[in-house]
Amino acid sequence: MASKQQTRPGVRELAKDTGSGRIGVVMGKVGGRVQMRPVGGGVEWDARPDNVVTPSEQEKLTVRPAITSSDGRNGL
Repeated sequence: MASKQQTRPGVRELAKDTGSGRIGVVMGKVGGRVQMRPVGGGVEWDARPDNVVTPSEQEKLTVRPAITSSDGRNGL
């Protein structure tokens, strides 16, 4: 039987913070929080680990222009 547990995005992976609705890149984990930053760069924010999930394919498409314009700085 397949596991129902969802794999959480790791460091430098694209993720969605369901608490805020924002999509960003996981930068690390500090003090029980996941640090994320916008795909194109900017100010990091903290998310609850339970709120950090892999974005859907449609959600990934919404950030594609930011990924392309960031010149690969985020490693995606």
